[in-house]
Amino acid sequence: MSLRVLLLSLGLAVAYASGQQLSPEQRKIVDSVNGDEQRSLLLLEKLVNINSGTLNTAGVRRVADVLRPEFEALGFTCRFIPMDSVQRAGHLVAERKGTHGKRLLLIGHMDTVFEPDSPFQKFVRDGDKATGPGAEDMKGGLVIMLSALKALNSAGALDGTNITVFLTGDEERHGNPTSIARGDLIEAGKQSDAALEFEAGVRVAGHDEASIARRSAYTWTLKTTGKDAHSAGVFGTAGFGAIYEMTRILDRFRQELREEGVTYNVGLIAGGSAVSADPGSASLAATGKSNIIPAAAQASGDLRTVTDDQFRRIQQHMEKIVAEHLAGTSATLTFGEGYPAMPETEGNRALLRELNDVNRMLGLEAMEPYNPVLRGAGDLSFVAPYTAGITGLGSFGKGSHAPGETVELSSQTYQTRRVALYLYALTR
Repeated sequence: MSLRVLLLSLGLAVAYASGQQLSPEQRKIVDSVNGDEQRSLLLLEKLVNINSGTLNTAGVRRVADVLRPEFEALGFTCRFIPMDSVQRAGHLVAERKGTHGKRLLLIGHMDTVFEPDSPFQKFVRDGDKATGPGAEDMKGGLVIMLSALKALNSAGALDGTNITVFLTGDEERHGNPTSIARGDLIEAGKQSDAALEFEAGVRVAGHDEASIARRSAYTWTLKTTGKDAHSAGVFGTAGFGAIYEMTRILDRFRQELREEGVTYNVGLIAGGSAVSADPGSASLAATGKSNIIPAAAQASGDLRTVTDDQFRRIQQHMEKIVAEHLAGTSATLTFGEGYPAMPETEGNRALLRELNDVNRMLGLEAMEPYNPVLRGAGDLSFVAPYTAGITGLGSFGKGSHAPGETVELSSQTYQTRRVALYLYALTR
């Protein structure tokens, strides 16, 4: 047992003995979580060993097939929403209708960034940690969600609750248009009082934190053109060429767009006599010669902001820069559909206060809001305009989105205890 888990167990024991004693029902919930530890780890291993890269639609559906009977055993009515129209697998929705407490929307995703051609495919346990594709992001979170609901059910505390579980199949690369890919999730958000997302938990200087704000994430594509001519004519009648125009624009972006909370990355670039793009693999290829003025260049990247107003302002500034062409060149800038920003609201802050009530009950430290600049975009942002939200209720680990992604198995049960009592409090 790690020192951290030992301290957490001691904290729980202190909570039992303190003035904030757990009620018999709460104690039963905690005991159920503790007793489900081994079965939950086996389920995590099973889910991780199913390849569910976003574009592996059959694999995503297999994950849904494993989870569906688990939710049905808890009295949830399940349905699968196909997303063939946007070239994605679809979403699993599980619902319980009742009148107790808040109407909760629990959000997760079944897909990972690791497609079948990735060399990183298997769950490997090493003591109180394990590596595997999606182990932290976010199959560990799915197991925490399910185990917490099982604990409530064991105490009869699911009876009368109004809970919708919405598990998307394309969070890592959502289908377009988002009006279809996220339309059902948005409608679920409109019918909810609070949305809880089970993305990975975060820890700063040894202290757990939760996210009540997160940044947007939009992709952009810049294309420039020039006159295809011998290099001897550059800067003269033949103009500057596509690569100089591309360089001008990107350097202006670098110098002029900086402000707090904004990042704008250039992730891919190519230029030459001709550029070809492969949308399926997001790759670019260029052909040309060193003594020819390049006729084409293309770059793509992302833009992340803390508010949607900030996004629109930066977008307009980028478009203004693009419009000021070098001689003999032209340029176009397009933005793809992405994830909106989730601003901090009083409703979100209230959810964190309620979570900290649970932390005190368990003898845990209060959680501070995590810096939204450090948090990636996610599905919770789509429902943020309609309901209060909080994220970071999933697994603790490191290295998500890269081979070697690791989940702390030792933290799964303690995070589940926290989540279970949080769900209990919100649904009373």
